[in-house]
Amino acid sequence: MEIIAQHGTVFLFLAIVFGLYMTWGIGANDVANAMGTSVGSGAITVKQAILVAAVMEFAGAYLAGGGVASTISKGIVDGKLFEPVPELLVMGMLAALLAAGIWLMVASFRGWPVSTTHTIVGAVVGIGVAAMGMDAVKWDKLGEIVASWFVSPVLGGILGLLLMMSIQKLILNAEDPIAQAKKWGPAYAFLVGWIVALVTLTKGLKHVGLHLTTTEGNILAVICGVLLAIIGKMMMNRVKIDTTKDKDFRFASVEKLFVPMMIFTGAAMAFAHGSNDVANGIGPMAAVINLINSGGVIAAKSPVAPWMLFLGGVGIVVGLATYGYKVMQTIGTKITELTPTRGYAATLAAASVVVLASGLGLPVSTTHIAVGAVMGVGIARGLGAIDMKVIGGIVVSWFITVPIGAVLAAIFYYIMRGIFL
Repeated sequence: MEIIAQHGTVFLFLAIVFGLYMTWGIGANDVANAMGTSVGSGAITVKQAILVAAVMEFAGAYLAGGGVASTISKGIVDGKLFEPVPELLVMGMLAALLAAGIWLMVASFRGWPVSTTHTIVGAVVGIGVAAMGMDAVKWDKLGEIVASWFVSPVLGGILGLLLMMSIQKLILNAEDPIAQAKKWGPAYAFLVGWIVALVTLTKGLKHVGLHLTTTEGNILAVICGVLLAIIGKMMMNRVKIDTTKDKDFRFASVEKLFVPMMIFTGAAMAFAHGSNDVANGIGPMAAVINLINSGGVIAAKSPVAPWMLFLGGVGIVVGLATYGYKVMQTIGTKITELTPTRGYAATLAAASVVVLASGLGLPVSTTHIAVGAVMGVGIARGLGAIDMKVIGGIVVSWFITVPIGAVLAAIFYYIMRGIFL
């Protein structure tokens, strides 16, 4: 208690700085994964991806980022063990943020697509064990989170495969694929608006004062889907069909018609990513700030104030704009060849799983889900369409991230303990 009162201002400053640093890393590394399908499919340029993601990542973080933040900050480490010594929890959460931020920075400089969720969860486990021993970690809760890491890419892959197969059946394999694309395009646009709006309206807006019943949420979600379908149809009608290009590639015009759909899904993916991954930086920061404000009293929950989500949104956008381009193309070009139709299926599948998990409060890995979805789309064309060497490298990076996050966090925790105690 005395340590927190004595160094409260310093701890508060460090929490905000390290929280921003962590969210910068999220923007620099993970957002590139989220937007990689949009860029890799050729639907939008890197600059356009940054602009779309800047708006939608911020919106997702601010409007729908509260649920997951509370899971990260309070769900993994048993706060009761820290009640006699809350200053250790403060230093631990600061160490977790710094460790995760550094690993993300290193990975971003090297162009490695790693999971920020893995990084911060590993870091929180590391400080829990370093400060209080093995009993400090809620292993059953951690087990649920780890299970979601394995289940979510499978769900993303299955959904991506089903969406791609539906596009093949309804559009690409038809006698007149251009007419079919114009016919079914608005329905695919509806799916984007409906799925993202449904979970956001019913699960994620309570902390901004908007409390909707299930019926109200369903109605508004359908309205959002219909509006996006109308906009999609209008945008598709403005696309100029070039029949000469269709002679070289039968589906050139169809792919061109799907560019508006790809823009919608890219925006949806950025929103989904912001809603889930802002928690990685804001959760531990919220725990520290609430501990300082309460004088060291560890509450059952660490409320996440809107200004914290705002701050997290700013950090993500800055990270994306400054270093996002380094890893933007990994998922978009190296796993399998993407076109707008394939990119649409992969991105909508990934966005749907991320937004659903965010609504349920599960801190899933966007990277895992996006990779799974892209693989699902590739499998629709046969296993030969996937570069398994790239997949192998990505999976290795997933496995080393958790222990690296844990070891770094433990080291920084002992350093801070030496300084402040």
